[in-house]
Amino acid sequence: MRKVEVVSHKKVWSKLFHDECKRLQDIFGHEMINLYHIGSTAIPAIHAKPVIDILAVVKDVECVAGFNKEMERIGYDARGENGIAGRRFFLKGGDERTHHIHMFQKGHAEISRHLAFRDYMLAHPYEAQKYSQLKQRLAAEFPDDIKGYVNGKNDFIKKVDERAKKWAASLNEKGDHHVNEVD
Repeated sequence: MRKVEVVSHKKVWSKLFHDECKRLQDIFGHEMINLYHIGSTAIPAIHAKPVIDILAVVKDVECVAGFNKEMERIGYDARGENGIAGRRFFLKGGDERTHHIHMFQKGHAEISRHLAFRDYMLAHPYEAQKYSQLKQRLAAEFPDDIKGYVNGKNDFIKKVDERAKKWAASLNEKGDHHVNEVD
C-alpha cells in the first residue's frame, strides 16, 4: 500500500532530476527533445511527495514502447497512457516511488499545461504556499488513501491551471515567457 507522505523541500531533488535526465538521454538518444522537472519537487519552499516528476518531450510517442525494456533495466515500470491520451507513463520504485516520467510527443497540450503550472507557482509564492498547505492537510487526512489525496487537490489544480494558462499567454504576448525554453 502506498503511504501518502508530504515532506519539506529537499535541495537534492534537483540533483536527482539531473541524474535521471542523463539516464533517459542515454536510453532515448535523438528521440528525446527535452526534459523538464515538473511537479511539486520542482517548486522550492513547498511541501511535496518525495517523487521526482519528469516531463519528457519526444519526437514520436509511438516509438516509446520500443524503449520499455531499457527503461525496465533502470528500474521503471511502463504503464502506457495511464489515463491521459497521448502520454507514456513510467514509474520507478513501486510503492516506494522515487520518479514518475510523463512522456509526450512534441506539441501535445499537456506539455504547456504542466510547464505553465510550474512556472506560475514559481512566480506566485503565495499560491505555492496555499498549495503546500493543502497538500499537507490532505496528507494528514488521507495517509493511506492516495486517491483521496489526489482527488482533494483536483479543484485547486484546475483553478490554478486556468490562471496559469492566462498568465503564460499574457507573458507570451509580451515576449517575456517561452514555456518550451525553460529548464
